[in-house]
Amino acid sequence: MIFRLLGPLATADAAGSPQPVAGGPGVRALLARLLLDAGRTVPVDRLVDGLYGEEPPAGAPGALQAQVSRLRKALPPGAAVEFTGAGYRLALGDPTAAVDALRFEALAREGARIRAAGDPARAAGLLREALGLWRGPALADVRDAPFAAAQAARLDALRLDAVEEWAAAALAAGDDPALLVRELEAAAGEQPLRERLRALQMRALGAAGRQAEALVVYEDVRTALAGELGADPSPELSAVHLGLLRGAPDAPRRTPPPLPAPLTDFVGREAERACLASLLTAARLVTVVGPGGAGKTRLALETASGLSGEVCFVDLGAVAGGGDAGEVPEAFARALGVRGEVRLETALAGRPMVLVVDNCEHVVDETAGLVRRLLAAAPGLRVLATGREALGITGESLLPLGALEPGTAEELFVRRGAAVRPGFDGHARVAELCAALDGLPLAVELAAARLRTLSVDELADGLGERFELLSRGDRTAPRRHRTLRAVVEWSWSLLAPGERLLAARLSVFRGGATAEAVADVCGADTGTLASLVEKSLVERRDGRYRMLETIRAYAAEHLPDGDPAPAAHHAYYRRLAETADPELRGAAQLEWLARLDAEDADLRAALRRGTPDEGLRMVAALTPYWWLRGLRGRVAAPVADLLARVTPTPALAEEYVLCVLAAGLREGEHMERARAFLATRTTPLRQPYTAFLWATAVGRDVRTAEGRPLPGLLLPDDPWSRSLALVGRALSALSAPAADPAAAGALLTEALTGFRAVGDRWGTATALEGLASLSPEPLPLLAEALALFEELGVAEDVVDLLRRRAGVHEAAGAPAAAAADRARAAATARRAGLPDLS
Repeated sequence: MIFRLLGPLATADAAGSPQPVAGGPGVRALLARLLLDAGRTVPVDRLVDGLYGEEPPAGAPGALQAQVSRLRKALPPGAAVEFTGAGYRLALGDPTAAVDALRFEALAREGARIRAAGDPARAAGLLREALGLWRGPALADVRDAPFAAAQAARLDALRLDAVEEWAAAALAAGDDPALLVRELEAAAGEQPLRERLRALQMRALGAAGRQAEALVVYEDVRTALAGELGADPSPELSAVHLGLLRGAPDAPRRTPPPLPAPLTDFVGREAERACLASLLTAARLVTVVGPGGAGKTRLALETASGLSGEVCFVDLGAVAGGGDAGEVPEAFARALGVRGEVRLETALAGRPMVLVVDNCEHVVDETAGLVRRLLAAAPGLRVLATGREALGITGESLLPLGALEPGTAEELFVRRGAAVRPGFDGHARVAELCAALDGLPLAVELAAARLRTLSVDELADGLGERFELLSRGDRTAPRRHRTLRAVVEWSWSLLAPGERLLAARLSVFRGGATAEAVADVCGADTGTLASLVEKSLVERRDGRYRMLETIRAYAAEHLPDGDPAPAAHHAYYRRLAETADPELRGAAQLEWLARLDAEDADLRAALRRGTPDEGLRMVAALTPYWWLRGLRGRVAAPVADLLARVTPTPALAEEYVLCVLAAGLREGEHMERARAFLATRTTPLRQPYTAFLWATAVGRDVRTAEGRPLPGLLLPDDPWSRSLALVGRALSALSAPAADPAAAGALLTEALTGFRAVGDRWGTATALEGLASLSPEPLPLLAEALALFEELGVAEDVVDLLRRRAGVHEAAGAPAAAAADRARAAATARRAGLPDLS
């Protein structure tokens, strides 16, 4: 079965008999969209955008599912729509053979390659076959779909490229010029100002003995160019004109060699490849920028290999840089097969060509100047560059290239691992390993190569010494790509001294940083920081600056001894924690929780720096955050490390108690010392959470060394603490031998008013939960408390409250509502990594 897109949508059986495509316009549009990527997964959001536009209706995903269901029923045998977690895939036996548009592109690409290799007769046959697949305008009857216009324009442009390639090959092979003239006249009617096309038309007319008509074509084009664009004919068109006047054919040109052939399969980057191809149709200069090892060269070559027309590869990696200014032009000249810079503009003038200029970062100024001159001199030229930074030319489009998606990085590791260890098909720690390597393709491949001698566990456990571990690579690769250290050293060597110092200081950050934090900790000016971003040493995303872990590890090795950045890092984040502490009990609670979430990794890193006393103060300030976010398990280890360095003093007794509680200790020397500190305290506590957390962990009372109970701890005299004290008194009223629910209710109501007044969601929800236990109508109170806990993201409280509400539903005879709450509790527990006790 063959699917036809080059004209009205249709199918044909092996004998060529046309078959109707069942279904309405939506089904036909969906089929056409999937056929364009047959055999590849198309993400759901891309399908929705393609079928419904950039602002799809609210029910678009459901409508898409319905259309997929209808399409599955309409598909002939041998074709199926498959769904994966990433999207939908139209499965065909051989997509290139089954879809005329894909076969056209493959034939056109192969024909262009063979013509460039010097076999025009064979190339003309392949290109003629490719053009014969067209039955009319591409996607003719689905062009109302949002995706169709751009795809049809792309295919139409490829058809014109193929016409030009076929005409050039046929002329070189000596085919009948009369046929060429007819075809080229039809194509020129569509694109009268396409100069290469008109030059080929003139050459075909000249070969058919119709020089006078060819000269008329030149005058028509010259007049149209002057009138519509204010431009003169290109050197190529002028050369053909001059040859016709002299009665001689235009001089032959040397075609560039084929692109370097890859030695391995290409994994992932479908979205980036599609984006790059799209950019190349809209812009004349596109630069792929990213850190070393991100796969910029491979992506550029994979994309360029799918382009029609001439493509030339210019590798600047061997250019020394910083020396002879003529080295860059010489590299261009060698790739193009011309001698001397003077002839570069002439060699490219009038030629529709794509130059892939690789490894520009160390000669960026020289390359930018040359590329600008060539683009100005050759209107048909497009440039696809790669480097750590942009060329910085007006009109340049950028494609930043970073880490692989986690699933793609894992797939790459498994494929490359299977090549060196046959039978390897994955491991439970592959995801962890790839994440630790930042998803950089080169790092992942270097790690996979080590499977010859190491296990995945040994690799994952050894990444603390990643540069030594990944020190063996392809012996034939450029030196800067043979090892992980060499990749980073190459980028480091291109930095100015001030940039290196800032990069080294940035290594103290573990989770990225705001510009404010960078300025405070590193003393950096915005210009130097921006330069590191431009050179792909630092990423800027969502207002934060971050280093890949591999670059951070290398930069940390170059932080000078005694540099002030580590101490400044601790001081900055301790101030942040102390500023956030009171805000977490007020109306700005959510805002500050989100801010501390963003800084969590650096807050924990800062805890390991500074003096023990400074660490105690930081623990006290962060205790509310850890409690509200349920992070006590995550921070227990670093807090215990701090506790081992602490010498307790009465001045920081309360901070010491909070440190003991945060470390998760419930017995032993530290716990006894904490109990003694509280037993001798006669003044109000400074930290409002101390009494609450002590009661939660140990019990509400504190006893002397002899075991005698002492009066309750004195809370601070602020509105939040007074409300918390009311909750404590309410619980006491309920747990007393003669329980007094009425008194407890009054106390909880007063506490609720206080918590609402200060804007604390956790306290409000806690008071509501207590009142629900006393109310004959608990469900509204539980619903409000649940909404507040969900707003805070407190998974444990959400799970507990859902289970409690399920019990209320059961008691009220509503089993369906109870089952729904238990299911929600179980799902929430799974997502948060909590035990499922439902």
